[in-house]
Amino acid sequence: MPRTTEQQLVTESLFELFFLQLLAEGEQAMIEDPDYEDEYMDTPFSTTILKTICKLQEKKIPSTMHCHSQKWSSPTPTTFDTIVANLRDNPVFHNNLENEQLPVEIQVAVALHHFGHFGNAASIQKVGIWAGLGFGTVDLVTRRVMAAVCDPIFHKRVMKSPDAAIKEKAMMWVEACSCPAWRKGWCMVDGTLVPLASRSAHFGNTWYDRKSNYSLNVQLISTPDLRIIDYGVGLPGSQHDATAWKETRIPKERATLLGAGEWVWADSAYAL
Repeated sequence: MPRTTEQQLVTESLFELFFLQLLAEGEQAMIEDPDYEDEYMDTPFSTTILKTICKLQEKKIPSTMHCHSQKWSSPTPTTFDTIVANLRDNPVFHNNLENEQLPVEIQVAVALHHFGHFGNAASIQKVGIWAGLGFGTVDLVTRRVMAAVCDPIFHKRVMKSPDAAIKEKAMMWVEACSCPAWRKGWCMVDGTLVPLASRSAHFGNTWYDRKSNYSLNVQLISTPDLRIIDYGVGLPGSQHDATAWKETRIPKERATLLGAGEWVWADSAYAL
């Protein structure tokens, strides 16, 4: 497991102190005389704690999320810009209200930062403090990005069917690494379990997988050079790989995507 640094431990402690102090100040404000002023308390202690956290994280927090979002989310700048370009015109990011939404770049960066953390680090409070946004805004932005990514239009844009050249390259690799008889097995599938932070409020037990975690079943279909040509998401972790696989494109459109005699590499969890 990754080692927790001293800086991370100090930051965690300061965050706990910040939230406790914020609650205490709120309760104190409810019982105090609103006309009373303390000249020695111009700045709330919670603000001082927050400034200390920011100072501690100065070398890690990016000055602008658009230019440096890759520090917090694994995509490279080129990949990040490509994701934004394919999401930008989704209706979820546009409305007719007077208050305009945040730029799509910012929304995607916040969502990726949210997805890239786990446990307490993924709480909307901590993400909100990192991004300088309201806690409700973090939740809303994450939901928008998820809705756009799960849109079938986005899937069709980013998942292109492999052409003849890509297939031939994959077949040549398979033949070189195995034998001529197996060259038509030019793509492969496998499933992975993505753990959830907690039990889902809807049909909670169905998300409980064989490894005693609550998770999502994700199916990935790729060529030997790791080019992803299809994916399946959304099914609970208790779903068997053979069943989840049937929700992807190849089983549904086999005649279109696979030529005569072509097949898919898979482990024993998948039916023939």
